[in-house]
Amino acid sequence: MPAGQEKCKQVGVPLPRASAGEAMRARILETTDRLFYRRGIRAVGVDTVAAEIGISKRTLYNYFPSKDALVVAYLERRFTPIPASERSPVVQILDAYDRVGRLFAADALRGCPFVNAVTELADPTHDAAKIALGFKERRRLWFRELLVQAKAKDADSLAGQLAILLDGAIVQMLVRNDAGMAAVARKAATTLLAAAGVKPASAPTRRRAKA
Repeated sequence: MPAGQEKCKQVGVPLPRASAGEAMRARILETTDRLFYRRGIRAVGVDTVAAEIGISKRTLYNYFPSKDALVVAYLERRFTPIPASERSPVVQILDAYDRVGRLFAADALRGCPFVNAVTELADPTHDAAKIALGFKERRRLWFRELLVQAKAKDADSLAGQLAILLDGAIVQMLVRNDAGMAAVARKAATTLLAAAGVKPASAPTRRRAKA
């Protein structure tokens, strides 16, 4: 190996630091995410976001020219890829219901941010509505892909049912203030899976010790 490469391998190449502009943009979005999700899009103005960060509105507008642009960026930030998993399809499907239950129990769930945005803005032509639709469709396709892997009957239709069931679980938890609604939805999902010919996830068997 050439000496130069060996030195590079030993010392390492420093990663480029985020510019001041990138850092400020990330800070604005992080603050916006927290305020919009906790308090609501309509209840939080641009001036509130700027004051929370400690910058002027003019500085904020240098990054996001309008509140609508800020809303879109907020939702795009939430539109993250679903991480790949080596777990079985059934376990992944049912864990979606367990996960929302855990979030609600930890006081970290204030509803679906995409549904909240569509409801508050009440404008089907807004870019936020398109982003929300894209998110919901991606979730449905995620369910569908797992159902195909599990060899479920009519995977396309069942994927829509599971997606609606997940949204319903979130609503019921919020309305009833009861994290147990996630378990109810999980049980319903298990019933739907069984009806589609999908066997429930089984616990690993333990080997008996030899006498």
